[in-house]
Amino acid sequence: MSAIAENVRRLLAELPTGVRLMAAAKARRPVEVLEAVEAGVLLIGENYVQEAAQALAVIGRRAEWHFIGHLQTNKVRAAVEVFDMIETVDSLRLGREIDKRSAEAGKVMPVLIEVNSGREPQKFGVPPQEVASLARELAGLAHLRLEGVMTMGRLAGDPEESRPDFQETKRVYDQLHGLTIPGVRLTTLSMGMTESYRVAIEEGANLVRLGTRIFGPRP
Repeated sequence: MSAIAENVRRLLAELPTGVRLMAAAKARRPVEVLEAVEAGVLLIGENYVQEAAQALAVIGRRAEWHFIGHLQTNKVRAAVEVFDMIETVDSLRLGREIDKRSAEAGKVMPVLIEVNSGREPQKFGVPPQEVASLARELAGLAHLRLEGVMTMGRLAGDPEESRPDFQETKRVYDQLHGLTIPGVRLTTLSMGMTESYRVAIEEGANLVRLGTRIFGPRP
């Protein structure tokens, strides 16, 4: 069994029921991503549309493909063709472009709102206090379906430093549940990476995005 397959096997055995594992495949070769899929990974996260398209040509639709990077509006048409979900919607402008391109493609695109839970000026995402307003606006777009929220959390040496960010994002997620916005189907709280996924799960994440923990250090 390869190292990648062994890592996937251990993670799938470790994760609690109801928590989905995503292989964060940034800068990984398609053959590595294929190994993860063959070992049981059902979700692949990509940061770049072109990189995902190249991997998709090798792997096909044996797993779901989620976009987890910052999406520029000029890349939306291609993203809609490749991905099954876009996790990083952070503006109504981007949401409208996804809606437009999804309509052209004859599909409804599931999306998450990216929450800048640490309110860090250098990061993308919506401040927590603005998420409900954006959710209401996105709910009016016929070819986009809001299914939850995601956050990166602070990149810190100590995973505990990310806990307040995950707690804040869970509060936002629960707030959206309480609003019962028509057309919004909340199923996904995407939080936590290799360094912080255990803390994220403790705080309610049901989708974790792991790269190094699956594939090893980047080249």
